[in-house]
Amino acid sequence: MAGRERVMRMSVEQPLWRALTGYRVLTMLYAVGLFATAHEEFTRPWVAVAYFAVLAAWTVATLPRVANAARCTKGFLAADLTVALTGILLTPVADAHERVQSGGPTLPSIWTAGAVLAFAIKGGWRWAALASGLVAVANLIERGSPARDTVHNVILVCIASIAIGYVVEVARASERTLARALEIEAATRERERLARDIHDSVLQVLAMVQRRGAVIGGEAAELGRMAGEQEVALRTLVSGGLVPVSRVSEDAAEGALVRAVEDGPDGEEPAGGSVDLRALLAPYAGARVSLAEPGAPVPLAPAAARELAAAVGAALDNVRKHAGEQARAWILVEDEPDEVIVTVRDDGPGIPEGRLAQAEGEGRLGVALSIRGRLRDLGGSAELISVPGQGTEVELKVPKDVTDARGKAERR
Repeated sequence: MAGRERVMRMSVEQPLWRALTGYRVLTMLYAVGLFATAHEEFTRPWVAVAYFAVLAAWTVATLPRVANAARCTKGFLAADLTVALTGILLTPVADAHERVQSGGPTLPSIWTAGAVLAFAIKGGWRWAALASGLVAVANLIERGSPARDTVHNVILVCIASIAIGYVVEVARASERTLARALEIEAATRERERLARDIHDSVLQVLAMVQRRGAVIGGEAAELGRMAGEQEVALRTLVSGGLVPVSRVSEDAAEGALVRAVEDGPDGEEPAGGSVDLRALLAPYAGARVSLAEPGAPVPLAPAAARELAAAVGAALDNVRKHAGEQARAWILVEDEPDEVIVTVRDDGPGIPEGRLAQAEGEGRLGVALSIRGRLRDLGGSAELISVPGQGTEVELKVPKDVTDARGKAERR
């Protein structure tokens, strides 16, 4: 037995975590290098040395924490940002006042941006805005006044982190969408495999029982007829199962999403959607009614689909009444660019010339009201062709952009 396919999930944000790991190490070395080149200008260099010792140990020890989103917890993010903020606030204590006022770098320098980016990658743009806001407050306290270069650096970090956070959210949403699409594809392939197995076994057995029962006659003929009906029903079920679940894409704040749309009664979707006409016509198929339909869905407005299916039902009722229970019927569905055409044909004796006009005169308006009347309200048409001794054919046409006048009136 063939094994089922598995959908392997991939993380589109994993490269960002690897890049952040390298960024933290390089910026830590950069901050230490800045101090080493200007340590003679510091009023309390031992404060800076103690801080850089803690910063280096923290950066190296927490490398596994920034390896992926699962390990980068909220507690770690808070502690990491605290280390950065502490370095900013210690700068006036360690460095000379003149250097601070002239726009000299803080102790952690651009290492601080790594802590903010960790917030962005982990929680998106909202978390990034919170972290960059705290960094902005710490920088203003460190300088004592909103100098131009300080405001410029703060705004740059804020915009960059929020942008990266938003990109991460969209990437995650796209990843979920892709994973769901792959799952649907794998499920569809599995259904196709099962359909082939059923076709090669159960359906062939039912077809053989139907043929043998018809040859033997008697009670076996009735058994064969029932087997034929079950074959048609099972074939319809198998073919219907190959149609993927209807889905609607949405543009939410966190990116594109895909959600399943639950069908309503009789296959109808929620207001504003469309209905697959094939689902409404499938119940009409049977041992003596063959249904030929396109392989792809045939979408129509819910009201139009229901009326067209009801017209098909009325045509089949006429076949049973006037052509007899043993007459065969064929339903053909054609999906044209601008309209949907459904043809119902039977092998009955046909309708004598003038019989329809006589039936309407006698008050029997089955064809006039049940078929033509339904389609007239939709802007469609029904054409009946019958030749005595050669059966009857009813051609039903409905435009795709139909708007049910009665539905309009109800909405008003």
